[in-house]
Amino acid sequence: MNGSESTARSMWRLLEPLHAVTYFAPETAEAFRSVGTRGFWMGYFGGRAAPMGEAGASVVAATFFNFSPTMVVRSVPDVWSFATPAQLLAARSTAATWALRRLLGPLAHSPQVAAAAALGRRAVDGLVTAGRPLAAANASLPWPADEVTALWQAATVLREHRGDGHVAALVVEGLDGCQAHVSLAAMGAVPRTVLQPNRGWTDQQWDDAERTLAQRGWLDRDGRATDEGIAGRAAIEAATDRLASDPWEQLGASDTTALAQALAPLTRAVLTSGVIPDVNPMGLPAEL
Repeated sequence: MNGSESTARSMWRLLEPLHAVTYFAPETAEAFRSVGTRGFWMGYFGGRAAPMGEAGASVVAATFFNFSPTMVVRSVPDVWSFATPAQLLAARSTAATWALRRLLGPLAHSPQVAAAAALGRRAVDGLVTAGRPLAAANASLPWPADEVTALWQAATVLREHRGDGHVAALVVEGLDGCQAHVSLAAMGAVPRTVLQPNRGWTDQQWDDAERTLAQRGWLDRDGRATDEGIAGRAAIEAATDRLASDPWEQLGASDTTALAQALAPLTRAVLTSGVIPDVNPMGLPAEL
């Protein structure tokens, strides 16, 4: 891993928890309920897809990539009959702001938030989003005036930019959404008991993916990753980091370091709050 790739991974670890309050904080569930959605997953799919407008199920499944299309269909396109994309965008932004203010406490009014919001916007401004639909959709949204909201918005654009690149890396490696999770579980990174129910794959689909990966030489007869499988996953992660390096090369080493220093106490406050489970589908470490 070269310097830019290492920076991309460390910045992901700092930014992802700030974005992830959108999925785990109770404020988000309440905000989505208030605009009419029913159940967690309708809010999740509607809220995350809302920057793209009233996208259909096939578009959402293709863009999100790692969810079973059957799981997506349970919420999309029905969600648009319960709430408009504009309502969902306002709900998720407001909820994220409330959640971060609560979790950060006095830090919400600190110079670190102001610095991180300003530097985060600079990392996003001018970002090339060709081939990155979720990054492009989020980057096109109006920039918030509130500093906490702006920090969350920057974290969101940057994580979706990285996520779009990760999907590209998986596709190049020849994995589908289920196989991607099976290979991750085989590495011991995130257990099947967390990944499978949160991504909607059936036992049959999971077992089929295991057989495919075993035939490819990525899994042994006990379902554990082989050396070839470990190398394959390492190549995917290296490609993901490489594809996520542009924002930090654009921002420059000095300002990227300044952003990391500003983010560190904010991210630590979110992680130590317990709002994000120690074992989560994103594979996010529990500590910095």
